[in-house]
Amino acid sequence: MNIADHLPPTTTRVVRHTAAQHNAAIRQRTDAEVARLERADPGELQARLEELDREWDIERVLQTNASVIVLAGLALGMGIDRRFLLLPGAVFAFLAQHAVQGWCPPIPVFRALGVRTMREIERERYAIKLLRGDFDRVPTQNAATVGERVHAALAAVDA
Repeated sequence: MNIADHLPPTTTRVVRHTAAQHNAAIRQRTDAEVARLERADPGELQARLEELDREWDIERVLQTNASVIVLAGLALGMGIDRRFLLLPGAVFAFLAQHAVQGWCPPIPVFRALGVRTMREIERERYAIKLLRGDFDRVPTQNAATVGERVHAALAAVDA
């Protein structure tokens, strides 16, 4: 018995533990952005892709939040009262819970604020790349060798 078989996949664990209305709002915002860009010029598409490169996903936000709380707990524990040292312990327990389940106390707050998972960000990225025509350069199965197709597909993803 493999324990991983009983845990949610990494790609969907946060979404599975997010309220349906927050997931729907995030998806609607993404869909509206892609629809807005449907007839955009290449410069605008590139600008949006660069914005997506800078967007923090839920994991990065959570890690930063946890680090700040742990450092604050250590500083307060060393300078004011040792009981504050319980705070870093709680944060580490919540991070472990998040790693396994995809949920911890700050997640509902961040999701309500619209913080997306990497998969949600990548969904928008690949929709924009498709609109921009990045995948048009991938030859059909009969028009190129396997190596040429693989190279063209990876080049389109990396663009």
